Amino acid sequence: MKVIIGQGSCGIATGAKKTEAEFEKQVKEKNVNVTLDFTGCVGTCYLEPIVDVYEDNGDMTRYVKVQPDKVEKIVEEHLIGGKPVEEYAISAEDQQFLAKQERIVLRHCGHINPEKIEEYMAVGGYEATKKVLTSMTADEVIGEIKTANLRGRGGAGFPTWFKWNAAKGNPGKNKYIVCNADEGDPGAFMDRSVLEGDPHSVLEGMIIGGYAMGATEGVIYCRAEYPLAIKRLEIALEQAREKGFLGKNIFGSGYDFDIRIKAGAGAFVCGEETALIASLEGERGMPRLKPPFPAARGYWQAPTNINNVETFANVSWIIMNGGEAFAKIGKGPSTGTKVFALAGKIKKGGLAEVPMGLPVRDVIFGIGGGIKNDKEFKAVQMGGPSGGCIPASLIDTPVTYEDIVKTGAIVGSGGMIVMDEDTCMVDMARYFLDFTRKESCGKCNYCRIGTKRMLEILERITRGEGRDGDIELLEELAGKIKDGSLCGLGQTAPNPVLTTLKYFRNEYEDHIYNHKCTAGSCKALIHYEITDKCIGCTACSKKCPVGAISGQVKGQHVIDQTKCIKCGKCEETCKFGAIVRK
Repeated sequence: MKVIIGQGSCGIATGAKKTEAEFEKQVKEKNVNVTLDFTGCVGTCYLEPIVDVYEDNGDMTRYVKVQPDKVEKIVEEHLIGGKPVEEYAISAEDQQFLAKQERIVLRHCGHINPEKIEEYMAVGGYEATKKVLTSMTADEVIGEIKTANLRGRGGAGFPTWFKWNAAKGNPGKNKYIVCNADEGDPGAFMDRSVLEGDPHSVLEGMIIGGYAMGATEGVIYCRAEYPLAIKRLEIALEQAREKGFLGKNIFGSGYDFDIRIKAGAGAFVCGEETALIASLEGERGMPRLKPPFPAARGYWQAPTNINNVETFANVSWIIMNGGEAFAKIGKGPSTGTKVFALAGKIKKGGLAEVPMGLPVRDVIFGIGGGIKNDKEFKAVQMGGPSGGCIPASLIDTPVTYEDIVKTGAIVGSGGMIVMDEDTCMVDMARYFLDFTRKESCGKCNYCRIGTKRMLEILERITRGEGRDGDIELLEELAGKIKDGSLCGLGQTAPNPVLTTLKYFRNEYEDHIYNHKCTAGSCKALIHYEITDKCIGCTACSKKCPVGAISGQVKGQHVIDQTKCIKCGKCEETCKFGAIVRK
């Protein structure tokens, strides 16, 4: 019998280490013959800590939200008694979160120990590398990726084969292949989970890509805020070298290749490849003019190719199953699957990998379970700060590069921030613009100053100080920032503002002309009142941090608006619906 405990960042954050310690204690005290092991995140982050119990015959029982106080019962009733604890097991409804997905990138995450190369090899790991290096030419590898039509999973969806072929065609004594693991979008954690749960799949994709373009060295540019990912990458690299999958004469092919890690400081602008290269060279992460493109002159002026984590994680599957098999998944030119990080006002937050072309509705409601507290779905932010809001009226839009762009958003790296009826779209635009303003490298005047001016306008509007003409000024600035910025950060920074203006213009107008926040969330534009439903229980007055609520026991209370800081504690506390937000 084997017990596997999920220990991705999400599992550890919810107490998986304490759960593991309790299992070790209980198993030792009760002298139970069982193997304890760990794995990465399976994707159901909302159910962590997760514990899988495997019987000797291969049957598996999944337990969810396993805090230390549940461990003893699992040990006694299941590990010793042989009877699963049904009340702790995953429900049939939650099982659908995974059942409705189609997994290529995440196929091993949550199933193998990411720190044991033998487990990766047991599921076919490095067989694709062996196949490529011993029986395929570089052109044949690129041809397979072209047939698959694998597009970059980190942003605009540029064809991977084209970038590899361009780097291959440019002369250079040394060539480099770089993995961009500097995942910077708020709410996005796809790449982190892959690196923590299946690092060897990324290494294998880099080896194959390096062979195809003739690279001699690979670099993984990973943000320093991902310490667990870096740790597991370091272990994976050492193990791959010991097995001979990295280093000299790999598989006796005469091909020499190795990979190293560069920890980045977490600058969003380094998602732009020339800024990333500058950072790799020890310079400040700032973009440069193109051409020349990195495929001609990149890292240390040598031919360089950059793809993100998810892109590389697809490669070995394509080599082993064929480009045609990958191309059959998806819709039109958007082939294969895409991993999305579901976050925000959604019931089931986590990672979902689905075929390209699936409607947004199916991702949010079919897999994510819908909106928290069954509130109305309002919009979803796709593509992070570089993307835009897709409103409820467009929820049936297929998730393809082409269809999502038509809405004003982008697929991007795969973040989905779900918003409900209580979300103020003006404040949401302000939040994302504040992020891009802070992350701007400052090289371009329009990006550096223009985003600050736009943010100042949005901050005024959310404070109830909007002016006639603010909307038109936002639109004018947005156009100039797009046209006057050198890289993708500045060119896309206005997108959250432009899409909210397009679909939720009435909210801007309400803020400016009616001094009202439609969603009732901007503090400066709301106030709380106690209605005649109040029974005088005094619960709200006890919770008020500034003593703004007064009244007699069993009598109706009142709120002193001059003292109220609009924290909402009173509304949260009242069990009788007597406090309303206006």
